[in-house]
Amino acid sequence: MTERSPLPRSFLYVPGSRPDLFEKGHRGEADAIVLDLEDAVPLRDKEEARAQVRRWLEQDPFPDGAEVWVRVSAELVVADLEAVVHPAVAGLFVAKASSEVMTQVDAELTRLEAARGVSAPLGVVALIESASTLVSLPELSRHRRVRSFGVGEVDLLADLRVRRTTGTQAAVDTIRLEIVRHAAAAGLDAPVAPTSTDFRDLDAFAASTRQLADLGFRSRTAVHPAQARVINQVLAPDAEALERARRLVALAEAAGGGITVDEDGRLVDAAVVREAHETLSRA
Repeated sequence: MTERSPLPRSFLYVPGSRPDLFEKGHRGEADAIVLDLEDAVPLRDKEEARAQVRRWLEQDPFPDGAEVWVRVSAELVVADLEAVVHPAVAGLFVAKASSEVMTQVDAELTRLEAARGVSAPLGVVALIESASTLVSLPELSRHRRVRSFGVGEVDLLADLRVRRTTGTQAAVDTIRLEIVRHAAAAGLDAPVAPTSTDFRDLDAFAASTRQLADLGFRSRTAVHPAQARVINQVLAPDAEALERARRLVALAEAAGGGITVDEDGRLVDAAVVREAHETLSRA
């Protein structure tokens, strides 16, 4: 059974207007960096930020390090993609994603990939940031470029008129679970959990990351390198989980793909085996 590599556990946002931070982030502890051409860059600086990102991508040879992703704006997607489509880029975050935006993204990427020698089609994490996108998740999930969803939670909750309080936490979790549900139903990668801008309270960040993992998220974005370290620690399976996953895969292989039971007499069916493969892939 061959499984596709999962999305990185930790995505560290790096402002596209801060080239002094590109290499530092790339060689840091995050699994991936996201060069941000959207919220992190004022409108007046967009053109220069695109040029800075392009110059860095065109290093020859391109250095080893974290995966490189780019966040592009829905409103400026043509100019952003023109600047960043490059063989060194592993994928894209599309802000304020919608079916219409993804159709435009697909057309531009197809053209640019052919022109620039990008062999594998670039996948997209579609950021859910509006009520209209939330209700169109089934349609959005069918776009061939979408690998999974991310959550632009500040914008999404504002659009829904939901205030974040202790009393509304259950409602927020219901919204999160809806995104997880649609990703799973469409066979996409597990979604990317929302960012926290509080990078000082790392204990609280670790606790919220564990809660998001329990809800079905397997990646998270960070705005500070210390957060990326916490994400990796929380989302990496421990030795016991890895050993159990190896035993389950071995049992399934011995059963020739049929149903079997583990050493405790619990059923090992296809869903259990898929989970075991996912655990191993995150090691």
